[in-house]
Amino acid sequence: MNDLVQTSKDGDIGILTVNNPPVNALSPGVPEGILAGVEQFENDDTVKAIVLIGGGRTFIAGADIREFGKMTSGGDRKRGPGFNIILNRIESATKPVIAAIHGTALGGGLETAMACHYRVAVPSAQVGQPEVKLGIIPGAAGTQRLPRLAGVGKAVDMCAGGDPISAAEALKHGIIDRLVEGDLLQGAIAFAREKNGATRRTRDLNDKLVDEKTNAPILAAARDTARKRQRNLIAPLAAIDAVEAATKLPFDQGLERERELFQQCLFSDQSKALIHVFFGEREVAKIPGIGKDVAQIPVNKVAVIGAGTMGGGIAMVFANAGIPVLMKETDQAALDRGLATIKKNYANSVKKGRFTQQQMDERIARIQPTLSYDGFGERDMVVEAVFEGMALKKQIFGELDKVMKQGAILASNTSTLNIDEIASVTSRPEMVIGTHFFSPANVMRLLEIVRGKATSKEVIATCMALSKKIAKVGVLVGNCRGFVGNRMFHPYRREAQFLVEEGATVEAVDHALYNYGMAMGPLATGDLAGLDVGWRIRKEFGDTRNTSIRQPLIEDRLCEAGHYGQKTSSGWYKYDENRKPEHSAVADEIIEQARKQAGFTPRSIGADEIVERIIYALVNEGARILEEGLALRAVDIDIIYINGYGFPAYRGGPMWYADTVGLKKVYQRIQDFEKQHGSLWAPAPLLKRLAEEGKTFADFDKQVGQSAASATEARS
Repeated sequence: MNDLVQTSKDGDIGILTVNNPPVNALSPGVPEGILAGVEQFENDDTVKAIVLIGGGRTFIAGADIREFGKMTSGGDRKRGPGFNIILNRIESATKPVIAAIHGTALGGGLETAMACHYRVAVPSAQVGQPEVKLGIIPGAAGTQRLPRLAGVGKAVDMCAGGDPISAAEALKHGIIDRLVEGDLLQGAIAFAREKNGATRRTRDLNDKLVDEKTNAPILAAARDTARKRQRNLIAPLAAIDAVEAATKLPFDQGLERERELFQQCLFSDQSKALIHVFFGEREVAKIPGIGKDVAQIPVNKVAVIGAGTMGGGIAMVFANAGIPVLMKETDQAALDRGLATIKKNYANSVKKGRFTQQQMDERIARIQPTLSYDGFGERDMVVEAVFEGMALKKQIFGELDKVMKQGAILASNTSTLNIDEIASVTSRPEMVIGTHFFSPANVMRLLEIVRGKATSKEVIATCMALSKKIAKVGVLVGNCRGFVGNRMFHPYRREAQFLVEEGATVEAVDHALYNYGMAMGPLATGDLAGLDVGWRIRKEFGDTRNTSIRQPLIEDRLCEAGHYGQKTSSGWYKYDENRKPEHSAVADEIIEQARKQAGFTPRSIGADEIVERIIYALVNEGARILEEGLALRAVDIDIIYINGYGFPAYRGGPMWYADTVGLKKVYQRIQDFEKQHGSLWAPAPLLKRLAEEGKTFADFDKQVGQSAASATEARS
């Protein structure tokens, strides 16, 4: 035995308690400890049955994901018996083994439970096989045992979709055998005694595997769904193949087929990227110099300025988190429109079954509309979400400085403007911060948290913690035009427009990036957001004036002609009443005029060049941002682009993707583009240095982490 799995007894029932906080992950020693406990009780004549339960808040939440990285890097530890061997030995026990589930049994946790002879759970428990979210499939007989318990259709849904199910649904499908009301351990012990020594191996349950004729349409439909909903991903299809193997092969042969598919997925670029993203979302919360000792400001009540698309969405975000919101507008009509939109959004969620009418009513009740600053003095934080214009924002912050209490956080939802300039009109710049939500704010996970030169550590720490409370991925960024996401988005969309000027069709540019994995093509994205938004910002900064550096021409021309995108039914595309895009002859005329003005004779441009031009422009600007210290780490940029800009998670983000391609190759291609297209393509010094040294952006992040650790050690 070991400290990770403890043994005890209740009369004739042996009890194994997994104690590996916080989530009882299957770290090295846990599976071995479970097996040792089973074997100990097998040899104890006074024990008639065995209960396996999790200590703390959960059963077994899954594998230790760090172990996958060791396997792919060649740094795997020396192992005892493989996990499958351990589970097979547990399943072969001569005394009944009962898994008692609370919290979650996910991935390897559910596979462990399914190797037991029976499973009981509290009603609040969840079970699932979420491995596809890491680009892999269940690798310890999850695809072989689950269809034997739940049937092929449910097994395919769980293994290829990756979403957990409730204990009630698991009972319905035969994954668990009983719901336990009240004390789980006592309920499991009572269940164990009821079995009176009877065992039941999951591998022997073949009735639900039925026949090939019945299974074929289920598997075909699952593959069709995976190709549509999990575009370009290999793991969901591999999971379906593995479940199909369970229906056609004896258990041990099916297990071997699962192992082959698991290995293929594990060593794929997709799995490495998705595991990078998994850890990246945790890494971005770590801010050098801001530890747990930094006091946080209680945020129990907030205010939002603006009831438009962004203001209303932000109000919903706080209301969803249980935080009361004052939502201010300048006139009743705007306030009414904002509230109507909020109610419509909530009603749609109720219609889709995301929550109940009662929950909708509770959330709406937390949003208090107002036309004045009355009550703002009682709020702990205010988020300004008005029109993107510096003069207006400075006016509002001057007013907020007068009405907000001392110690309140003053936040701006600006997407491009200088936080320090906004803060300059207040008497408390240390309390001013940027909170850049992404549209629609009630849906998008990303929150760029923009630190000004005077922003206090307490305000930063509070906003980082608050991002979790409101279900956002908060990433701290520096203060510059566009911060990190939108600053990089400028060259990304710039190259898309340049490619059209040079001869590519609008559709070719968007299709190339969509096929690459982006949620939308860059030109269609502009139409969705509104081309006038960027146009106004360019005018705010004077970008529309003549310059010696090449500037995109087409979008300004479209906006000057009143074609703003979907909102005007025309932009890069023409849109019908359902906002379905069609080719636009009007856009063609404007494109042709811009080509003549820029002096281009249209040429044929392939998809590879389109992707390289657009993605490498993103990478090059990201490298500049890292060098300037505006993003702490390359992974911060990756998380921003995956959660805010529709970058495919299975490519790991733009910086990880560049590492995957090879920085030397990316650097050489950027040099080619500089020769062809001029100084806008000058390679970022950091990219040049890393490429020449044979290093990666991941190496850069390691160095940042080591420096931060050294600084922390020096301070302590």
